[in-house]
Parts: sequence; structure tokens; C-alpha cells
Amino acid sequence: MTIDLKDVQSVYKDAGSNIIFSTLNLKRQDHDADLDMVRDLAEHLPAFENSLNIRYPDAGLAVAFGFSRKAWDYLFPDAKRPKELEEFEPVVGPKYTAPATPADLFFHVRAKDSAVPFELMTMVMERIQDNVTVLDETHGFRYFEGRAIIGFVDGTENPSALDTPDYAVIGDEDPAFINGSYAFAQKYVHDMTAWNKLKTEQQEQAIGRKKFNDVELEDDQKAPNAHNIVAQDNEGGVEHKIVRMNVPFSNPTEGVNGTYFIGYSRHWEVTKRMLEGMFTKSDRLLDFSTPETGELFFIPSRTVLIKIADGEIF
Repeated sequence: MTIDLKDVQSVYKDAGSNIIFSTLNLKRQDHDADLDMVRDLAEHLPAFENSLNIRYPDAGLAVAFGFSRKAWDYLFPDAKRPKELEEFEPVVGPKYTAPATPADLFFHVRAKDSAVPFELMTMVMERIQDNVTVLDETHGFRYFEGRAIIGFVDGTENPSALDTPDYAVIGDEDPAFINGSYAFAQKYVHDMTAWNKLKTEQQEQAIGRKKFNDVELEDDQKAPNAHNIVAQDNEGGVEHKIVRMNVPFSNPTEGVNGTYFIGYSRHWEVTKRMLEGMFTKSDRLLDFSTPETGELFFIPSRTVLIKIADGEIF
């Protein structure tokens, strides 16, 4: 059994130019009604995506939809569970904490044309709104040259395009859920006033890379807790990677500027170790970035979505 990229939701491609992230909770007033809603959504979501891609072929619509551990256990209490799907627990460091903000359902929708994610999520909500409450909806955008809102090129440490599926997509180690993925979603708000008071050289030391040309600094030029040092996972003497699709968001008139971190991985343990490194070693970037949310989701393969729709997972 090998990975089939046609069976994989959009967990390893471009982050997009216009993005909607949504997290929702099931109302849990009627289990059977909630389950029927999820089955209906699993049936119709691929058709919605296909229809919009036919109508707007140049928009590059990409969709990832998934479930948290608590949602999976609630909806499918007797079903097999993805091996690494767990309830995210806060990561507590000496200075900062990565909070756990439980949620049931997750959507990551992106396209070149902002009307297309809007249309997709409108179609989705028409089918599920009676059974859910919205926890967060964040609209993101592609910043200049694909940079984060703090001014540095983002995603440099991602694996190469050819290798990306190997790091983002579950393989033979979990045959029942092959072609799925683990998504960790975390929303940060930045103190841009404090960040912009730093000299460029100080910002570079904090990140570990040059700001203009994205060249990595020599280790002795970086801060001891530079972001690209403490956020690495070198378990077993090997550097492990995930696929990051970090997205800037902003309400300029309110002075709210942030990054929606989304990390897709074959193994949740890799992302988890990266988070533990950041927070236990007090990542320098956290002096200017406050995490507001944090939850782990399983993104099923298209085959598993069909099984959910057909009532084969319960």
C-alpha cells in the first residue's frame, strides 16, 4: 500500500492568496443529528470543491477539512481512531504557554480569488449551521513575496516540493488512515510596535535568517533561542520536517496583526516536539508573538470521507 496523492486532501500544496480558516464546535444536542450532518457534509464537500474548480478553473481552490480527537470520539465512539490523534494539551514553558483551545471541526480553504473561498464556506454553512457554533473565523492573505507579516520569508524550512507528501501525508504505518494528515492550527497575534523597534540585525538574530535575501545566518550570529534553532525537531540525530502554511492576517485600523500557523504532518509527534522546543526554550519570537489558540485535527483522506458519508465509520 502506497500513498495516493489523488486521495489526499489539500495538505501539501500552496498556502494560497486568499484564505479562510474556520474552527467550529458541534452543538451536541442530538448525537444522531450531528452524525447525519457530518455524513451529509462528507458527501457534499467534494462535490462543492469540484463544482467550484470547474466554474473557476484559474482560482486554484484547495480545501482541507478535519476533526479533532474529541469530535472523532463523539461522532464515531466505536470506530478505529487515527494512531496519533490526541487531545492537544497546553505546552508550558518558563515564560510562555501554548494554549489548548478545544474545537471539533476545522476548515482551511484557499484560492487566488477571494470570492471562491467565500462561496465554498457559504455552501458549507448552509448545510451545517444548525448543528454547530463558530469558534473562530480568520481571513488571511498572501503578503509581499510570500513573507510573514513580520517581514521574513516564510516556509523556508519546508521540505522540497517532491518530498513534501512524505512529510505531510500518513503512510503505511497507519493503513486504515493512509493518505490522511495531522493538522495543527495555532493563531498568533504580534506586537508589531515592539518588533519594529528592533534593528534589522536584531530581528535577523531572533529569526536566524537574513531579512532581505532569506539566507540563513551562521550559528554564532543567531540568538541562542533563535526561532529556526528552537523550532527544529532533531529527534534521533535526524532533522524531521513538516509542511507549514503560515498565513498573515490583519485588522489594520484596530492594530491587530498576526500569523495563523498551520502545520501539516505525517506524524503529529514531529510537530509536537517542535512546539515543545519553541516554548520550553523560550523562542525569541515569542517575545513578540502571543498564541491565542491551539488544536490538533485529523484530515481524512478522500476515501475515508466517502466511508463517513456512506455510514461505514460509526
